[in-house]
Amino acid sequence: MKRREVIVLLGGMAVAWPLAAPAQQAELRRRIGVVMPLAADDPEAKARIAAFLQTLQHLGWTEGRNVQIEFRWGASDPDLSRRYAAEFVALSPDVIFASGNSTVAPLLQATRNVPIVFAQVVDPVGAGFVDSLARPGGNATGFVLFEFSISAKWLGLLKEIVPGLKRVAVMRDPALAAGIGQFGAIQSAASSFGVEVSPLGARDAPEIERGIAVFARGPNGGLIVTGSALTNVHRELIVALATRHKLPAIYWQRTHVAAGGLISYGPDPIAPFRSAAGYVDRILKGAKPADLAVQQPTKYEMVINLKTAKALGLTVPPIVLAQADEVIE
Repeated sequence: MKRREVIVLLGGMAVAWPLAAPAQQAELRRRIGVVMPLAADDPEAKARIAAFLQTLQHLGWTEGRNVQIEFRWGASDPDLSRRYAAEFVALSPDVIFASGNSTVAPLLQATRNVPIVFAQVVDPVGAGFVDSLARPGGNATGFVLFEFSISAKWLGLLKEIVPGLKRVAVMRDPALAAGIGQFGAIQSAASSFGVEVSPLGARDAPEIERGIAVFARGPNGGLIVTGSALTNVHRELIVALATRHKLPAIYWQRTHVAAGGLISYGPDPIAPFRSAAGYVDRILKGAKPADLAVQQPTKYEMVINLKTAKALGLTVPPIVLAQADEVIE
C-alpha cells in the first residue's frame, strides 16, 4: 500500500467517538476500541493499522455507517496504557483490539467482560491473558508474536555470522514477563554456543545508551534485541548505537534492519493485524473470544543488511545468506 493510500485510509477511519445527535447515533451500530503501544506518527504503526482497517472494510465494516472506531496511542508509556484501559471500559465498546503485552495487560486488569482481540503478544498463557491457546476461556483471544524458542535461534544466527562471539547483551523489557522469558530462553542456550549473556534494560533512551556503551567496552561482543514495544519505539536509537559501537546485532523484526541493523529473524509484523480484523469481525457477528483459539505465526522471515555487515567487517556465511528472505545491499 502506498504512503498516500495509508494516510487517506487512516484519515477516513481513525476518528474520535463524537457526542452524536440522536439520528446519528441510530446509524452507528457497533463500536471498536483500538489501543496501540506505539506513537500515532510512527510509520510502522501506520502500516499495521492500515492493514487492520483495510481488512475491516473488506469485511463490510464502514466507518460512520455500521461501525465507529476510537484510537489510543500509548507510545510505550505504562501510565497512558492504564489510563486508556480505564477509558475504554467506561466507554463500553463492543470489542477492543490491542497490540502487545504492555497494552493488553492493563486492559485485562480493568475488565473481564469486554471482548478483547490482541496481536503481537508473547506467551499469553504465562501472562494470564488466556487459559490455553486452544481454549482461551475468558474475554480475550488473538495472535501470538512468537514462541520463546525463537530466542535461541537469534543466538545461533548471531554466532554463525560472528564465530568469535564470546559475550552477548540481551536487550529486553524487564517489566514484562515476556521480556524475562525471552532472556531466560537465550540464557539456557548460551552454554551450547560458548557465550556468556547479560541483560540490558530498555526502559528509556538513557538506560539504553548507558547499557550499550558499558557493554561495548569489552571485546568479542554482540547484541540481541528481543521483541517488545520499547525496543520498537527506540529502534532507530538502538540501531545507531550498535553501529557507533560496532556491535553485531540481531533483531526481532525487519524494521530494525531497514533502519541499518545487521540481521532480523521473526514473523511478518503486518499479517497479525489483518487476522485480528477477522476476529473482530467474528466477535461483532456474535462469536465469543473464549471460543476462538489463539493462533501462532506459521512463517518467519530473515532479513540481512549486507551494507551493515561490510561496515562491521563481517562476511555473512553463504549458508546464512541462502536462508534469507530478503537481502539489503
